[in-house]
Order: sequence, then structure tokens, then C-alpha cells
Amino acid sequence: MQDQRAAPTLPKAPTGIEGFDDLTLGGLPAGRPSLICGAAGCGKTLFATTFLVNGATRYGEPGVFMSFEERAEDLAANVASLGFDLDGLMAAGKLAIDHVRVERSEIEETGAYDLEGLFIRLGFAVDSIGAKRVVLDTIETLFAGFTDPSLLRAELRRLFGWIKDRGLTAVITGERGEGQLTRQGLEEYVSDCVVLLDNRVEDQISTRRLRVVKYRGSPHGTNEYPFLIDHAGISVLPVTSAELDYAGPTGLISSGIAGLDAMLGPGGFYRGSSILISGASGTGKSLLSASMVEAACRRGERCLVFAFEESGAQIARNAGSVGLDLSTHVQSGLLRFEAARPSLHGLETHLARMHRDLDRFRPDLVVIAPVSALRGPSSELQAALLRMIDLIKSRGITAIFTTLRSDGSLVDDNDLGVSSLMDAWIKLQNMEANGERTRTLYVIKARGMGHSNQIREFLMSSGGLYLIDAYIGTAGVLTGTARVVQEAREQAETRLRLQENERRLRDVTRRRAAIDRQLEELRASLEAAEDEETRLRAESKSRSAIEQDERRELIARRSAAT
Repeated sequence: MQDQRAAPTLPKAPTGIEGFDDLTLGGLPAGRPSLICGAAGCGKTLFATTFLVNGATRYGEPGVFMSFEERAEDLAANVASLGFDLDGLMAAGKLAIDHVRVERSEIEETGAYDLEGLFIRLGFAVDSIGAKRVVLDTIETLFAGFTDPSLLRAELRRLFGWIKDRGLTAVITGERGEGQLTRQGLEEYVSDCVVLLDNRVEDQISTRRLRVVKYRGSPHGTNEYPFLIDHAGISVLPVTSAELDYAGPTGLISSGIAGLDAMLGPGGFYRGSSILISGASGTGKSLLSASMVEAACRRGERCLVFAFEESGAQIARNAGSVGLDLSTHVQSGLLRFEAARPSLHGLETHLARMHRDLDRFRPDLVVIAPVSALRGPSSELQAALLRMIDLIKSRGITAIFTTLRSDGSLVDDNDLGVSSLMDAWIKLQNMEANGERTRTLYVIKARGMGHSNQIREFLMSSGGLYLIDAYIGTAGVLTGTARVVQEAREQAETRLRLQENERRLRDVTRRRAAIDRQLEELRASLEAAEDEETRLRAESKSRSAIEQDERRELIARRSAAT
């Protein structure tokens, strides 16, 4: 019988960096050295510092930060904005920072150079706090005194071997070289895990990306992943998993507009669905999405709005003009606005930012307005939007996407295939006639439910948003004052028809009354004729009887005379 025991897994040390531990299936290899490399300004030192701080505060693993460039006070000041209290951790014995000054000129004057002094100094720092994690920042400075490549390789292997022998989880930072990952081109070969950080600038917009180049003894995500550095620290967006395995919720949510809910068979949208609201400028996309947000907040659901054209305060003010009070929900904590210009970050950074905010706020409904404001190459823009939609769907969140359409057609070259991924699509359109413009709404599609294919007039007032039926008849589809005029004309025609019918009914009533009188007169004449006939018959019968009696009497007289 075959051995069914599970294969041993590689021990890992979690970094606590959002997303990174997911794509590495647990973090960095425990008790082994990992290389974090990249060009200047890509976030190597911050990554290493976050690894140490999270180890000390979350996982009970004290750490040593050995810097060859920055002094301890400079390092503490640089990461203070992220909420890292390095001084407090050092006072608590959870962190030790040692700045080692390495000058090439001094090394050349003293002669031979090796790492024996580093091992003694690092070993003392590790033993003083019982460290489990170590950071060496940066390795190029440390090896500046080596001119012999064979000696450099030997000392590098010696350093990595020393780290493994002590069972330390180490992060070693290195600068990007020409045509290779590091300047020396050796570190990546002796490291058990190599992570490459990149800060690209395209069209004057920078985007940070991360890639796990290698990871000995463990599967890991192999793609490039966008990562974000801001006041909340580092967060990575894993995009490896994109299977269509999310559930299909069947619960219903209201749009906040009774007329729109009535156009949908079940009486609302399915919870967890993706809804696209498209239309030209001024058709009411923002207010329609605000109505759905307000309705969700009234149900006690959490809502997150990613805005690319307006600030949260401006959206709340505009919504107040139609009776929607979003400010109250912001104050209660149910509604949160995340507003940023599309040009502030690259597409991948916007995506990483959304990923982080979704995980932290955990909303029930998300609004992204508008997706048409995002800029970039078509292929990258489409890929980012697809991952954005999949990111929200995989969490079962109801999503509302608004997009600007420059014309009135259903098909737009800038659609990028987004509409085909939507569960429901609402189109808003301006109709111009008789010197005025009116807004109309109709449902293009609503997967899994019957829906009206009729056009509705979309009205906005201080009392709210509502839909009314547009005029559809021989004159075509009429809205606005044209609809009012046509309805008034039809009402006038209806009144005329009713008046004509009433007149004709009166004429018929009079004619019937006249005929009834004639019938009464004829009936009376008939009765008189019948009475006269009866009388005449009676008279005729009586006369006949008298004549017979007289004839018998005459006969009797004649017989007596004889």
C-alpha cells in the first residue's frame, strides 16, 4: 500500500504585507535568505522595514535591521508616516537597528577585507534581542571593498550560509544591475527567494510592479503584480486567480426608484450583480448611481464609491439637489468616498488601491464612476477593467459602473468589452425635439430576469428621481412638452368624442320616446277597434236572434189564421 502521508511543506515567515503572502502562499522562506532587488525608489527598504515591523508586532519575532547607508534616526523618521514606531520597538527590545559605515577608501588603506567583523556585529545584535528576522540594506555597499570576483562569491556564500546556520529569516536588499537583477549578478543565484521590484513610468505616470523571480521549494505566483505604497503602507494585488468560480446570489436589491424596479421582472437587481449605467454627459448617470447608493445605505449596507471626476463632497452636494441625503450616511460610516484623478496613478496602481480598500472596508455595494475616465493603452485598460470586475464579483459585491458614451448608439468603440461582462445594462439618453431636451431610460439587458423593453422618461426634481411612461403611438415616441401636448390633444379629442356620443344618445332617446308614444297611440286605436268589433259582433248576433224570433212569430200567426 502506498504511503498516503502529505509531502512536507516549506516553513514560511509571513511578511504581513497585504497580497504578498497570498501570492507566495505564506510569505518568505523561514530560516533562509531572500533577496529584494530593484532600482532606486522602488520600495526595497520600505518592504524590508515592513517585514521586520510586522514580525515584531504581529508574529512575535524580533528583528535586526543592519543598514549600510541610512542611520537609525533617518530610517525611523522615514517610516514614521506609515505608523511605524521604530524607537518604541527598540525600547521594548523587539527591534535592533545598527548602522554600519563602509568606506571604500578606508578599506583600501587597511588592506584585506572580509565579513568576519560583520558576523560578530550581527551575531551580537541577534543574540541581544533573540532576533528571528534580519534585514541587510543594501548589499552593494557591503561588498564595495571586494575586487576579486571569486572572493566576493565565496564571502557571499559564507554570509548566506551563516544566516541559514543561525536559522534566521533574512531579507537582503540589492540594487538593480545592467542586464541582470543585481549589480554583482551573484546574489540572485545564492538566494532562496528573489523578489524584483520595479517602478515604471509610462506616459508620465508611474506604476510599481512586483515579481517573484524564484522561490526554491515552493509554488508561487509568477506574474507581475501591481503594488501600492501610500500612508497605509505596502499592499500587493494578486491577479493570478481569475477563475469564474464565484457564486450567483439570488437576493434582490432595490434601485431606490420604484419605476426602475418595476421594469425588472423580480422587482429589483440581483444582489452581487454588476450593473453598467451608460449615457452621454448630463443624462443623470451620477444621480442614478447615487440613488442606488442611498437606497443601500437605508438598508444598512456599507457602500464604497471610487470617483475619478468629482470629490465626495461634490457628489453628496449634487445628490442633495434631488432629495438624496448622502452626507448623513458618510457620517454614520456606512458610506465612504475614495476620490482620485485618473492621472494620479497608473492603471495597476488604481487596481491595487481598490483591492486594498475593498479588503479593509468590506462594502456590500461599490460604485466606480466613471470607468471611461481611466486612461491608458487599450490592451492594458481592458486587462485592468477585467481584473477590476473579477475582483469585485469574486467577493459577491454588488457593483455599479458608470461610463460616458459620446453618441447615442448602443455600440461604442471605447467599450473595451466591458458591457458584455455586465449582468445588467441601463442606458440613459437625451432626446431633443421641439426645442427642448428630455432624458430617457431603458434597460438593454438584465441577465436571469425578464425586463421591460419600453423607453421611460427619466425625471429629476427636488422631490427625487422617478420614471414616467413615454408616449408611444402613431406619432412615434414623444417626451417632454411634446408628450404633454400630445396627451392634451388626445384628451381634447376624447372629450369631443364623448360629447358627440352623448348628443347622439340624447337623439336616440328622443326618437325612442316618440316611437313609444306612437306605439301607445296605435295600441289605443287597436283596443278601440277591438271594442267596436266586439260591439258590432254582439249587435249582429242580437239582431239575428230577434229576426229569428219575429220569423217564428209570423209563421205562427199565419198558421193560426188558416
